[in-house]
Amino acid sequence: MEEIPKTSKQIFILSGQSNMAGRGGVCKDQHHHNHQYWDKLVPPECQPHQDIFRFSAKLHWEQAHEPLHADIDSKKVCGVGPGMSFANMVREKMRVVVGLVPCAVGGTAITRWGRGEVLYENMVKRAKESVEDGGEIKGLLWYQGESDTSDIHDAEVYQGNMEKLIENVREDLGLPSLPIVMVAIISGDGKYVDKVREAQLRINLPNVVCVDAMGLDLKEDHLHLTTEAQVKLGHMLAEVYLKNFAPSWKRFFSCLLC
Repeated sequence: MEEIPKTSKQIFILSGQSNMAGRGGVCKDQHHHNHQYWDKLVPPECQPHQDIFRFSAKLHWEQAHEPLHADIDSKKVCGVGPGMSFANMVREKMRVVVGLVPCAVGGTAITRWGRGEVLYENMVKRAKESVEDGGEIKGLLWYQGESDTSDIHDAEVYQGNMEKLIENVREDLGLPSLPIVMVAIISGDGKYVDKVREAQLRINLPNVVCVDAMGLDLKEDHLHLTTEAQVKLGHMLAEVYLKNFAPSWKRFFSCLLC
């Protein structure tokens, strides 16, 4: 098979908070109460591949491997997230080179992702830099909202804030139709999880699709997805992306419904 030029990368931005950054396999140290570590168990679906790359904190492409966000969400212990299982499925189904741009940071409310805020501006900068040597940004994967569940006001304004973020990132990247696949949360820091979920599922914008995480397993902290759940989520994100935004696969899924 002819080798695919690395400049033809299909690039995906990974953003949001801890469940996108990945806490799968992150465990508490029994001997040191406040210390955590990653168990370094990488499922087959998340293994590295020569055609999957990540954009490092130093703005360089390198072979992708877990934990994808180790140098981005650097103040926390990162583990398995949905990014690698997503990338492996997209690579396998579409026979393309995949580039991942990790941007997620744990414990961040959506207001910290507003235009002008450090996290937002860094995400946009990283996305722009990622295409400097070729490739095309094909989508934004977004999993965030747990930090907006503690305050009723934050939950009530979540939909507007998320819709504004979508508008801003599309405008600032010059990609008015940028596909966005977001995740509806199933856990949170407070009691308004359902309100934030409802807001996420209610968003109805062109080229925005919501994947519901309901039914995926949480760790003992009742906040973060297990490694196995992250693998499943990555596959769910890939299936939704392929069905809605990959031309040949959109035809395939349409035929299945005929």
